[in-house]
Amino acid sequence: MKSFRRHSATVNAGSMADIAFLLLIFFLVTTTISADKGLLRQLPSDCPNIEKCLKDINERNLLRIVLNHNQEIYIEDNVVKLEEVKAIVKGFVDNNGASECDYCDGEKLSTGSDHPREAVISLSHDALTKYELFISIQDEITKAYYDLRARYIEAKFNKTPSQITDEELITVKKAYPFIVSEVMVKRN
Repeated sequence: MKSFRRHSATVNAGSMADIAFLLLIFFLVTTTISADKGLLRQLPSDCPNIEKCLKDINERNLLRIVLNHNQEIYIEDNVVKLEEVKAIVKGFVDNNGASECDYCDGEKLSTGSDHPREAVISLSHDALTKYELFISIQDEITKAYYDLRARYIEAKFNKTPSQITDEELITVKKAYPFIVSEVMVKRN
């Protein structure tokens, strides 16, 4: 009797690596990779002589915004809602407490800044403050300054913010400088 030896069936896999490589190239070429945008903030320039860069700030010209670990917003020791931040910042910056600002519409309160060029927003947060709240507060501060600058552009240049020139933008930024100090409060 004859014995049959069976050979195991084999598949020619010699070109399998080539196919996998071609598929890899195809997916790399056709896939779009999104780029992270990040925050659109410009860091302050370096100060070679620190004494010239330090400046005493009158307490009246400082608006303190504090974010705690319970995700609460305090402005000058009062709890406020996120929706109120923009109006409070606008009122503080545009206060015209010294009555020297001819373009301000403020109420000249004793709790607001003397002049928009003197106004400083101090934003401090706890290490456990959620990132979303911190960014939301920054957005509200930015919106307040945008509204003040847009009103100034309309009154001074009779234009919209998208129509002004670079020289006019410099004038607007001098009228309403965006001065925000950000500090993280360390817990003991």
